[in-house]
Amino acid sequence: MKEMFKLEGTTLVILVPEELDHPVSDWIRKEAEKLAGRTYIRTIVFDFSQTQFMDSSGVGLLMGRYRSLGMRKGCIQATGVSSHIDRLLHLSGLHRYIEIHRAEEEEKP
Repeated sequence: MKEMFKLEGTTLVILVPEELDHPVSDWIRKEAEKLAGRTYIRTIVFDFSQTQFMDSSGVGLLMGRYRSLGMRKGCIQATGVSSHIDRLLHLSGLHRYIEIHRAEEEEKP
């Protein structure tokens, strides 16, 4: 299995799997909390480039990490976001709190 968590200085990058449902969200939350307990994390980047499905537990995961990092602007980022995931993030209101980078935007030169 590909490495899902990567520390880059004070940034934690999480490669979100193809399906982000309740069990996966809970597991990612627990692992992120373990890492945060061992090292200082200032920013979490969720890489959604492989994600095809996300339910409300994924929204809860992002909001929970936002709260755990002190609710600072820019502390949570979502990259590689498909139009489907982007729509969920906007419908939930998360776009007001986290930086969202759509997959199409990242491919432009």
